[in-house]
Amino acid sequence: MSNSKLFEPFKLGSLKLKNRIVMAPMTRSFSPNGVPTPAVAEYYQRRAAADVGLIITEGTVVKRDTAKNDPDVPDFFGAALPAWRDVVEAVHEHNAAIAPQLWHVGAARRPKEEVDPALIDSPSGLVKPGKQLYSPMSEEAIADTVSAFGRAAGSAEQLGFDAIELHGAHGYLIDQFFWDGTNARADEWGGSTISQRARFAAEIVREVRRSIGPDRPLIIRLSQWKQQDYGSRIAADPIEMEEWLTPLADAGADAFHCSQRRFWEPEFDGSSLNFAGWAKKLTGKPTITVGSVGLSGDFFGAFKGESAGVAALDDLLARLEKGEFDLVAVGRALISDPEWVSKIKHERYEDLVGFDRNTLSVLY
Repeated sequence: MSNSKLFEPFKLGSLKLKNRIVMAPMTRSFSPNGVPTPAVAEYYQRRAAADVGLIITEGTVVKRDTAKNDPDVPDFFGAALPAWRDVVEAVHEHNAAIAPQLWHVGAARRPKEEVDPALIDSPSGLVKPGKQLYSPMSEEAIADTVSAFGRAAGSAEQLGFDAIELHGAHGYLIDQFFWDGTNARADEWGGSTISQRARFAAEIVREVRRSIGPDRPLIIRLSQWKQQDYGSRIAADPIEMEEWLTPLADAGADAFHCSQRRFWEPEFDGSSLNFAGWAKKLTGKPTITVGSVGLSGDFFGAFKGESAGVAALDDLLARLEKGEFDLVAVGRALISDPEWVSKIKHERYEDLVGFDRNTLSVLY
């Protein structure tokens, strides 16, 4: 397997990755008061030591009062920054690259969460279509949020992170602006078309690009599905997808991280291309595919307490060889098995470990 394209180097902008394997961002909630502990650094270091090419951290929030919905999710400001430097240094010891995933949850709140409703950031106050609990963001709140992403990206550059990822998927704040189910604004931050509703994300991309300069890679993670509605779709066809992605590419996004429940599922009728395949075809930008790589069940099963067995990689490798996408993000397989990449590389298939839901409770 070491001769597979999966283990060929890849150049993402100015960043040379040693292989095509990315550790997907996965919330772990092991950062009390928002500060990553030494155990968090060791968690990422174990994956770096076992041949992951690029680590994208769990979502880490920008400096806005209600950017997170869990006190143990890491911050990306203040006291958390020295701890993130330790994470970067631990990963770099093993010739792996690392990017923070910058995040704001918006109106996606946890049940019984104690939070001042007046402080919630969201485009229209909608938590899902037809259910309004909060007030729309003001122009001042929007401007400060855009700036907060820029400041966080500048901090990432200073700490030595190799790239930046923006979390624009899964029904969180950036995605709430994309989706007409949660963005009912009648001003320049909303509209009937996806290109209009992409303005908020594009402004964040521009601000981050200004903060980090032209060379450091900037990735944005996107999804059609939302936690509020698994069947929702931002783009119904390739034309709408191009209208969605083009403003982001023009604003300075270098790559698209295309989140699906199952990477092998076609995005549109009439073509076998998945989301990442279409994103690459429409924009010419590098793409990352993700969704149940190496496992027999999708990640929604994990929310129901389900585990997942090991699955073959034949279809994934065939698509990669054809150039459908450029990088492959691995999620739950790396939670339960930090040596997953090394085992694949050296064909230790009998040693592979499936996803065990019990490993969610520890930093294995």
